[in-house]
Amino acid sequence: MDGYLIYMVGIWTGAPQAIAATGRPTIFVDDFYGGSGEFLVAYSAAKRNGWKVAGVSSSNFDDVIQAVKCFECLKKLRSSVILRVGGGFGCSEKGVEEVFGTKTVPVNYDSLNELYDKADRAEAQKWAKRWIDGAEKVVEPSREEIEKSGAMYLAMSDLMRQNKAQAITMNCLGGFYGGHIKAYPCLGFFQLNNDGYVGACESDLTSTITMLLMSYLVGRPGYISDPVVDTAKNQIIYAHCVAPNRVFGPDGPSNPYHIRNHSEDRKGAAVRSLMPLGEMTTTLEFNPDAHKVVIHQGKSVANIDEDKACRTKLAAEVVGDIDKLLSFWDTWGWHRVTFYGDLKRPVQNIAALLGFELIQEA
Repeated sequence: MDGYLIYMVGIWTGAPQAIAATGRPTIFVDDFYGGSGEFLVAYSAAKRNGWKVAGVSSSNFDDVIQAVKCFECLKKLRSSVILRVGGGFGCSEKGVEEVFGTKTVPVNYDSLNELYDKADRAEAQKWAKRWIDGAEKVVEPSREEIEKSGAMYLAMSDLMRQNKAQAITMNCLGGFYGGHIKAYPCLGFFQLNNDGYVGACESDLTSTITMLLMSYLVGRPGYISDPVVDTAKNQIIYAHCVAPNRVFGPDGPSNPYHIRNHSEDRKGAAVRSLMPLGEMTTTLEFNPDAHKVVIHQGKSVANIDEDKACRTKLAAEVVGDIDKLLSFWDTWGWHRVTFYGDLKRPVQNIAALLGFELIQEA
């Protein structure tokens, strides 16, 4: 059983409270006027009791549909696999499995390199051509370097197929700096994220499970970043070298991108995605160890061109208190994951059904 959907068409039955008290994920829906009295009383009591209850009190039936999608999301997570190459950081693998039911499979660099060496070079060249032809421009990387990225993408895809995985994350910087991998995975991650899978940077498991959960919940890819806060402009800048260019999902429109090298070491091939402006964004992290989710929102206002730091730099005007936004980084770490859209309500619903505390950091 995934959970309960209780549609309240009458009042004072006591049934909603009795069902929610079982501890299973439960959604209360108010049928206006008919069920409003019991909905208001039962929902507030359920929240006060700490039960796993989400509430929908809306004249738009799509809001009910979106809430029910949480059940499908949680079911998909229970049958999902994350590949983790070369160790990493973030939340614990045990926490991910206990809370979401998602299995994390550790993979060593040798296993990946074996597939990299076996990758069809002609197929890798086709992927390189596709990425080059799709780019607005290629700045530093040679075609040979981009072809290496194509071979890495094929290796990661083979590894995912072998393990029936929906997500892969890699200690890419440690792997490349230490000579453990022969190409950066960035263009491969770019492709996976565009196609509805998850390719996550730096083997950050907290961000990886956040990306996977949200891809199931809203059908959109996430963008891991190292944020920079500019209080003078009331902006937060999300900087990283992997970002999708189909931010509204695999079937959505594409935005321009450049192929660059990494600014840290001036090597490899990475992406500068010029993402849509004037759009609401929702940035968050789910931490299963703490049973908490942190969230803030902003309006995309600029794609910053700056040689320092990572290649993609999306600036967003912060919604809320930017000074408060400076207060949560020691407990949550530097990374955040950004999604396009006003996704606060779906996040609130899934957090409630998981029994997570929602922290609004702005």
